[in-house]
Amino acid sequence: MAPNNTSEDQSASFTGRASTGAPELKQWSYHPRPLGPEDIEIEISHSGVCSSDIHAITSTYGPPLDRCCIPGYEIVGKVVAQGHNSRHQIGQLVGVGGVCDACGDCTECHTGFNQMCDKRTMTYNDTYKDGRGGVSYGGYADRVRVNGNYTIRIPAQISPAEATPLLCAGITTYAPLKRYGAGPGKRVGVVGIGGLRHLSIQWASAMQCDEVVAISTSDNKREEAKQLGAAKFINSKNPEEMKAAAMSMDIILCTAYDKNQPWADYLQLVAKNGHFVLLAAPELSFSVPGMVFLMNQVSLVGSLIGGKESMQEMLEFAATHNVRPWIEKMPMSDANAAIKHMMEGRPRYRIVMETEAASRG
Repeated sequence: MAPNNTSEDQSASFTGRASTGAPELKQWSYHPRPLGPEDIEIEISHSGVCSSDIHAITSTYGPPLDRCCIPGYEIVGKVVAQGHNSRHQIGQLVGVGGVCDACGDCTECHTGFNQMCDKRTMTYNDTYKDGRGGVSYGGYADRVRVNGNYTIRIPAQISPAEATPLLCAGITTYAPLKRYGAGPGKRVGVVGIGGLRHLSIQWASAMQCDEVVAISTSDNKREEAKQLGAAKFINSKNPEEMKAAAMSMDIILCTAYDKNQPWADYLQLVAKNGHFVLLAAPELSFSVPGMVFLMNQVSLVGSLIGGKESMQEMLEFAATHNVRPWIEKMPMSDANAAIKHMMEGRPRYRIVMETEAASRG
């Protein structure tokens, strides 16, 4: 299939694992956009596998793909080339999250929410809005070019592999906790124990919340929840445990979703003036009981990753407070095996793929 970029650097060719709508990825090469003044080229060492990648390549939330898509927006690697106005240095270790470009001039960009910019470019399977043309390609590849202003410095205390999931799962869970005041005096609940959830528990514990509660549909992760920092565990299928926890949590992060989600039961756990934060992307519409919002002044809110400033803050917090994802490493050459492992729901808790560059350090 021919490359999709309308603006290409014919002198460079990057190779990645691409999808055209089927779960199976195939090796595919493309010419990147020419380096802009503030762009950098990254030799990728690590790329995370996120459930959003699965949704993209299987078109869960939209029409079938009509072009080659190289997934991956948890990217870590070293700068190997740069534009003449770049703020980076060759050899610097950087990360790329869900957004690789934005306008920089709108209200959202000026207030730290560049991920909400109407002219943002998602890191893969998106079109650039900066007037230079081109399509964005992600981290299941040997290299990538992005606007250097939307990359994040990786602290020395965090290994490249461990930093990778923080660029999506980490910021997705850190940002709403900070936004809604998690810390001393607050009680935080986390629905589900998985890729997002295991970081949510660590953040809330490191923020010294009064109580961190793990909420799951079974007891099989009770001990793991305690290892991660949860002081309390609730089996949501146990009516007595749910009743005893009614209106006891100031913030609940909902990181799990299925078609039989007991929304009414979960909302009853939120304290007066509390926040129920939806992080998991629902595949179907859902209904919730309205009276709890009125009588208890509960807020149901969504949260989308985080801005670049929040991402840098998050990484520094992780470095200082020893928050780390639990990861399984796999070689990039086994990308299809990694996708299959993810689709079967078996990782504990995030998959990080390593390229040949990782072995060179």
